[in-house]
Amino acid sequence: MPDAFPPSARVARFTSFATVGVLGLTQDLTHAVLQSVGDMEGSDPELIAEETLSLVSVATARAAEVGLADEEALVSPIVEALLDTPFTYRNYLIGKAMVADEHPELAGVAEEVHERLENKRAFYATHLPSGQFPGPHAMQDAMELWMGRVSPPRLPEMPQERLESLELVAPAVAHLKLVLAYGRRGEPPMASGDGTTTNSS
Repeated sequence: MPDAFPPSARVARFTSFATVGVLGLTQDLTHAVLQSVGDMEGSDPELIAEETLSLVSVATARAAEVGLADEEALVSPIVEALLDTPFTYRNYLIGKAMVADEHPELAGVAEEVHERLENKRAFYATHLPSGQFPGPHAMQDAMELWMGRVSPPRLPEMPQERLESLELVAPAVAHLKLVLAYGRRGEPPMASGDGTTTNSS
């Protein structure tokens, strides 16, 4: 059941909740990949972070779309905000550098970054179709592609083998199920409006 907050507040609360999950999962996945490749030649931390944030943002938007299927007024702004997370994050970083380091010339970098992220988002959006919850099988397939894109060349194992050895699909799916449950329940699972925990059943 949707909560008692007005639509604008519900959009803000849901988006905030899901975005925290997006950034947390992105950090965990990026860290796991970087730990596994170390300082191997061809390893690019920025590439890994961008690819990972693009994958997680698209997958989270799909989970939100399905979870909010009965909340037509909420779906569009939430899904659009989640799909734009990579751009929002990069804009923040560039803006912070411009202000803190007084480098106004960085404004010209934003367009190049936007185009790069647009291509990455489009890639994952193709493999995680709108209107479908990305469950274990879908995420397995998408994350194999992701692992191939973030892995340095000439690794001894295949992306599927690396994905399985690092056990990264399960935490990704757990995050998506949490977002799905919030959409269907109208509140964060395991929490009530007064901050106390509730039974998830």
